[in-house]
Amino acid sequence: MANIGSEIERTIKWRNKDHPDYANQAFERGLELLALTINSQTQYSKLKELTRLRECLLDFFLGNNQYHSTQESWQKYFYNFNYLARK
Repeated sequence: MANIGSEIERTIKWRNKDHPDYANQAFERGLELLALTINSQTQYSKLKELTRLRECLLDFFLGNNQYHSTQESWQKYFYNFNYLARK
């Protein structure tokens, strides 16, 4: 999850710097890591959260943002995973 969060953070940063090509590449890497994580899960509760995460990420970055996500909310969501990975 920390690696996925790093790619989403890069996506946000490149988006803010108005480099859509780099942002798209980072987002695709994040989605690829998320897909690998989803495919490796056997517990329903984890699978449910991961698939909802994918749905919300796609909605925020490519859709109409019907869940009203913000860049800050994504940074907060992934912060704890990145913090634990650094420990």
